[in-house]
Amino acid sequence: MHMKRRDFLKASALGVTGLLAGAPLLQAESAATHYDPFATVPLGKTKIRTSRLCMGTGVRGGNRESNHTRMGKEKLTALIRGAFDRGVKCFDLADLYGTHPYVIPALKEIPRDKYTIFTKLWFRPGGLPETERPDADVVVPRFLKEIGTDHIDLMLLHCVTSGKWPEELRKQMDQLYKFREKGIIRALGVSCHSLEALEAAADEPWVESVHTRINPYGLSMDGPPEKVLPVIKKLRDKGKAIVAMKIIGEGKLRDDDEKRSASVRFALQEARADILNVGFEKSEEIEDFAARVRRV
Repeated sequence: MHMKRRDFLKASALGVTGLLAGAPLLQAESAATHYDPFATVPLGKTKIRTSRLCMGTGVRGGNRESNHTRMGKEKLTALIRGAFDRGVKCFDLADLYGTHPYVIPALKEIPRDKYTIFTKLWFRPGGLPETERPDADVVVPRFLKEIGTDHIDLMLLHCVTSGKWPEELRKQMDQLYKFREKGIIRALGVSCHSLEALEAAADEPWVESVHTRINPYGLSMDGPPEKVLPVIKKLRDKGKAIVAMKIIGEGKLRDDDEKRSASVRFALQEARADILNVGFEKSEEIEDFAARVRRV
């Protein structure tokens, strides 16, 4: 109890006093809720149920490479399988990361309905080797072939920043929705990289799930926590799923034991995230993070 209060008070000193202190926090502490990192949980109001802990594959990602692809096929395959065997049933991919071909071969004897695949469509200039940006009706069939699957559980528009993205990307959204109607995509969402984009996601009926950057220290986020949390609450109130990313500040808190624990607690208790998406690069990191979840 004392450790929890100390961590949250440190976070409060960084500008989130009103959100982290007071009755709601004390109630959460007194309830002594314990979270299972590998429990099967619903992804918002979608029909998807998957593990609370998701393995991201895009650390330092770009041009279809990431720290995960750079470790080589053998090591990445072992990492993915090790994550699954520990209880991680959710894997976050992207065209940008180049990780489409890795998950299913690593889990080749595991039935497809035993794990969940998220991936993302990159529509922005730069980021990929080629300059062309085909529409979703071309990109999705390529994704299915690369991944080796007949369906994608959650498809996102990757790295939206404009507050007008629902207008600007409507063509892609309409095409993705057609795949949704056919069952080729099970749920639709966005990965947000600005407060304006996050606010727009809350008001857009097309959105079923949102990848949002959240930690109590404002590191690699769309704004300070006291501005981001009310938007996350609005998203949740509108029935959108919350997938928390950048939980440990894009690795900036990797070596700070207390802040890592405070950040996990913040994502679960304050942001009330459905899924925790973390770019694990070692099996030991999975075990360490899972232990921190269990202590909340």
